[in-house]
Amino acid sequence: MIFSIFSDYIHAIIIDKNRGNIKSKIALISSIIINLSLLAFFKYSDFLISIYNNISNNNIPLLNIVLPIGISFYTFQTMSYSIDVYRNEAPVQKNIISLASYITLFPQLVAGPIVRYSDIANDLNNRTHNFDKLYDGVCRFIIGLSKKVILANNLGIIWFNIKSSNYNNLSISTAWLGIICFTLQIYFDFSGYSDMAIGLGKMFGFSFLENFNYPYISKSITEFWRRWHMSLGIWFRDYVYIPLGGNRCAKSRWLFNIMVVWFLTGLWHGASFNFILWGLYFGFILILEKLFLLEKLKSLPNIVSHLYVIILILISFVLFDITSFNDVFKYYKAMFNFNNVLIDKTFLYYLVPNISILIIGILASTPIFKNILSKYTIIKFIALILGLIISTAFLVDSTFNPFLYFRF
Repeated sequence: MIFSIFSDYIHAIIIDKNRGNIKSKIALISSIIINLSLLAFFKYSDFLISIYNNISNNNIPLLNIVLPIGISFYTFQTMSYSIDVYRNEAPVQKNIISLASYITLFPQLVAGPIVRYSDIANDLNNRTHNFDKLYDGVCRFIIGLSKKVILANNLGIIWFNIKSSNYNNLSISTAWLGIICFTLQIYFDFSGYSDMAIGLGKMFGFSFLENFNYPYISKSITEFWRRWHMSLGIWFRDYVYIPLGGNRCAKSRWLFNIMVVWFLTGLWHGASFNFILWGLYFGFILILEKLFLLEKLKSLPNIVSHLYVIILILISFVLFDITSFNDVFKYYKAMFNFNNVLIDKTFLYYLVPNISILIIGILASTPIFKNILSKYTIIKFIALILGLIISTAFLVDSTFNPFLYFRF
């Protein structure tokens, strides 16, 4: 991280001093190559070695490199700084302490949102602090903590147990219950961390962009990706998709650009073929929507288009979280083998004691609670106090506290 800070600090100054000539472009290319090389070395070395071993029948030992925490997030941030300075969309930062503060800003360092330098350049040296910001920040932090500890962790226990079982013995209902729990878990885990980061940012005088906007209420996959991990989507749009030509090119090139972006989106999530296939899966669906499916969806009743999105998302998250393709197919078979048992004791065992947390999770993934709390201040205050107390109790008592985005 320290090397990345010094590297981009120096490159940005060179870019700014030589603006308009070839040295500026060379410095930009150098910055991008260095950043991507660091990410590739730490995150993808063993993945590439294993691919080479499989192709060549060699047995080169894996490096087993420890992944620096948050490297995917801060690498994208340092790259955005150099690129924005080159594009003259952000001022060059000549105070290395201020630049280091941006890169190492701990609230969002390990799990996002991906904050671009231009978004907080003014806040770095001209922050304002007041009680309203502090209050809003504390409220937002408690909401995020409650999402993570009360909802994500408890839903994650159900998924962990079902995922650890023999897929050949799963009933249809148990298989669907498991992936529904994971789909809710990953949303509350990731959006919860984003809420905590945004809340901490407000406490310290920073304004971070929103990262989630109730993606599960979407009526198309296109809309879903405008609401899910928005900072990552914006990053790929501005630094990959548009530079490749976006949609202002021949249709074949446009479709190619979409698939490149989604290949890289999958690869960003992890050094594994299941992540790559997960990204290409969404790329293919988005192409179908842009070509003809989006217009068809608009003509359907809302409930049908919502159901279309939810089913495709549930299918995608099986591929996202189960790394073995053999196990992925077994899980799909359990979900869609209608000759299988529909409901069994295992399903009831997990459903009955957890029905309340499931219902709350489903409702909380929509704006219902937000709309209620925004209307009634006293209810919001009581809910936040209860959320903080219950979250603290769970943290003290529970040993199951997974960090889903640790690997990124």
